Amino acid sequence: MAGLHAPANAFDAHAGYYYPEPQTRETYITEITLAPDANKRSRAAFVIGLAAQHSKQNHAAGYHLFAKGGELEKLIIVATGDGQYDTLYRMRALLASLTSMARATELFARTNNPQELNFLDFCKLIGFKQVTVSNGKDIAHQIKVQ
Repeated sequence: MAGLHAPANAFDAHAGYYYPEPQTRETYITEITLAPDANKRSRAAFVIGLAAQHSKQNHAAGYHLFAKGGELEKLIIVATGDGQYDTLYRMRALLASLTSMARATELFARTNNPQELNFLDFCKLIGFKQVTVSNGKDIAHQIKVQ
């Protein structure tokens, strides 16, 4: 379940540095519970693992993905070139494509009915509380994961 809402005035230490102030925000609510072994280290390992998968491919991923925050609880995805992820629809399509990568993880495979879950469910499972997607220029969309 997701609810789209207008920008809030909450302080975001990463806005203006890694991405512009988000124009749109939403809250994604899932019944998935935090995995018992989800922690700062597992979130770092996930991001490092995805980067390693990308480096093995013969083409650039088109985005950088990294974790920030004191407990690495914020996932940030930023496009690496112009014309990429410049609409909300393209950003959501990127999140959908990341679902298949998440399903390849052992953590995701241990859940009941992993084929019915998406990338944001995985984010909740591993302990990410916020996901921000940006074109790296002038558009950002932020999702609170609950």
